[in-house]
Amino acid sequence: MEVSKMTVEEIRSGIREKKFTSEEVVKAIFEKIKQEEPKVDAFLTLCEEDALRQARIVDEKVKNGETLGKLAGVPIGVKDNICTDGVRTTCASKMLENFIPPYDATVVKKLKQEDAVIIGKLNMDEFAMGSSNENSAFKATKNPWDLTRVPGGSSGGSAAAVAAGMAPITLGSDTGGSIRQPAAFCGVVGLKPTYGLVSRFGLIAFGSSLDQIGPLGKKVRDCAIGLEVIAGTDLQDNTSKKDLVIENYTEALNAGVKGMKIGVPKEFFGDGLDKEISDAVLNCVEKFKELGAEVEEISLPITTEGLSAYYIISSAEASSNLARYDGIRYGHRTADYEGVDELITKSRTEAFGDEVKRRIMLGTYALSSGYYDAYYKRALKLKKKIKNQFKSVFEQYDLILSPVSPVLPFVAGEKKNNPLEMYLEDIYTVNINLAGIPGISLPCGFSASGLPIGIQILGPHFGEKKIFSAAQALEDALQIDNVRK
Repeated sequence: MEVSKMTVEEIRSGIREKKFTSEEVVKAIFEKIKQEEPKVDAFLTLCEEDALRQARIVDEKVKNGETLGKLAGVPIGVKDNICTDGVRTTCASKMLENFIPPYDATVVKKLKQEDAVIIGKLNMDEFAMGSSNENSAFKATKNPWDLTRVPGGSSGGSAAAVAAGMAPITLGSDTGGSIRQPAAFCGVVGLKPTYGLVSRFGLIAFGSSLDQIGPLGKKVRDCAIGLEVIAGTDLQDNTSKKDLVIENYTEALNAGVKGMKIGVPKEFFGDGLDKEISDAVLNCVEKFKELGAEVEEISLPITTEGLSAYYIISSAEASSNLARYDGIRYGHRTADYEGVDELITKSRTEAFGDEVKRRIMLGTYALSSGYYDAYYKRALKLKKKIKNQFKSVFEQYDLILSPVSPVLPFVAGEKKNNPLEMYLEDIYTVNINLAGIPGISLPCGFSASGLPIGIQILGPHFGEKKIFSAAQALEDALQIDNVRK
């Protein structure tokens, strides 16, 4: 029983059919973690004792013939910016190094209701700000395919854990590509759902109008199962869409793409795109044509400016959201200070990393008197135009196909001191968050040096079923073995 190579479907079916127990699965996963974690550094907190207790409860349910949840006995890792009752939640920041939430995020409640077994909290860029996982205050996660390279960010720990076989499924968060880019870098599948489909209650905020929680797994089906569990209206989140009917996403997996119209934006294939990535994506275009889809080149002209709007909006929201960490109410407090002003200044200086400080400063500047209209207000107008542009395209096309990242996974340290170059990693992903539409990243090949390449499939608002249909069809056609040897 090689649990580390199993999908969510294989694990949950095996437990239901009594081929093995949940306790055996969890023990095997922790054995794998003991082998891989010292090399990969994906986890910040492990919950072995509690996970085994949860597994035994599932096994008792199986033994007694009780109704089982959709993820019964399946181990899952959770990104460390999603609150877990009684389990340390740090956002990979010294500011929250000792923070233990007194409640579960809505998605965590949903996982527990469906009998999932939470095995630990995963490393990330501090407060989800980064594209390489090098901004964590505690450790830098490595890419399991090549330990000298980055796993992507900010959900790098979530993607690396799946790629290394330390978890069959994980949760990440995506503000500007933070699920899709690490999924592409680590050769796994990652879904960024429609904004409002999954509750943000209990997700520690970075950019509130952009953040969205989503699943990462080995296969498309894993993400479809995960989304069925975590999606839904939540009255505790006023950005959650009201009266949502949870669809059966796994039903859509075999629908295929015959008759679908798919657009490929020409702006996403310009200078700066690695040739191996371009070739792999264009190969997928031919595959979709073979599968019966109509694929055409389209234009998304203003999306080239989306990166500027994204960094102004996300930084402005970060400035506002992170103002609560003042050393007084909770979070890190400096040991030596005189007066409130010094307390706040020294606490924030000591606890925030360079990238977080950079974005707070940028956001505060953009929101300041005299600059609000010139930067933040204009960025919001561009956001609306980008949303309308995507809406217009989806009136004619079912889906959009694009690269995920312009480059292959890069060597650790290569871009850490060049923020502008690092920000360009998000050029194909940020517009999707600005528009609030869903997108999935899945493996579409490997470079000559053996590094994973990902492709991005985008759909209209609440068009996850279409995305899953196309992603499953492509996954079946390509038959890529993304299990690391």
